Amino acid sequence: MKRFSCGHSLLIGVDKPLGLSSHDVVARVRRAVGESKVGHAGTLDPLASGVLVVGIGQATRLLGLITLDDKRYLARISFGSQTSTDDAEGEVIRTAPIGESLRDEGFARAALARIVGVQEQVPPAYSAISVDGARAYARARKGEDVDLPARTVTVHDAALISVDAHDGDVAWVCSFHVSKGAYIRSLARDLGSMLDSAAHLSGLTRTSSGAVGLDRCIDLDTLAEGGLEAARAAALDPLTLLSHQRIVPTDAELAAIMNGRQLSADICPGLAQGEDACLTRDGRLWSIVTRTGDRLATAVNFPQGIEGVRA
Repeated sequence: MKRFSCGHSLLIGVDKPLGLSSHDVVARVRRAVGESKVGHAGTLDPLASGVLVVGIGQATRLLGLITLDDKRYLARISFGSQTSTDDAEGEVIRTAPIGESLRDEGFARAALARIVGVQEQVPPAYSAISVDGARAYARARKGEDVDLPARTVTVHDAALISVDAHDGDVAWVCSFHVSKGAYIRSLARDLGSMLDSAAHLSGLTRTSSGAVGLDRCIDLDTLAEGGLEAARAAALDPLTLLSHQRIVPTDAELAAIMNGRQLSADICPGLAQGEDACLTRDGRLWSIVTRTGDRLATAVNFPQGIEGVRA
């Protein structure tokens, strides 16, 4: 069988440090691995740290397909003031008293329980949401009024870790498990309003994105020192991030699909109409196919193969 290109295409989880934008992380990964084609899934603000999934090479084509719907965070919510950005980076736009009840752990747990479930959430004005072709934060920085519509999100869990009360300051350290599209900054802002106070997000770490936790992430210093080999050692299995069945094709089947031909759906009898499956061989993901009638047609091919597929 003709072998396809075996360049380096892979997904990694990066433990993003504070102070860097997601774009900054992409630039550092490019330099470390010597690959110009690098992208990320999901954005983390400079004042947030934690899990950022990065695609290298042809794996950038996977970033819009992988399942990263649920996210978990460790957050610090400071009471007494609301900011223009809903986090510590913005200017204070409103202050409010800090009631004694906010210092009570029982009160905090009960308040957090009230926000669990499906809700309509207004994203922060300073967000990466596109408004008439421009990012909301770009419009807000120009002084324009940004009126973003509410979106339906789900807070699966909201738990209190601790209440930090020192002098006149009160902050809640919380863990959140939320759906895709939920902003923890908005949760902080809305908690302040709900509790007749004001609040903003003063610290945030994303502890997991989909199936990728901090324990599966590489830090940028290690990546810079080890380069491509360090990235390959930390490669994520793309199948754990795709909710698709797996097919291990023969040489002839793989050659056919990589050359644009269709396969018989008989090689994956459990695949329903319209569902996708992954073709893997030799530790790489080569193709994602879709069942159409009694055939499997290519949805996307990866001529280099995406590394990291486990047995």
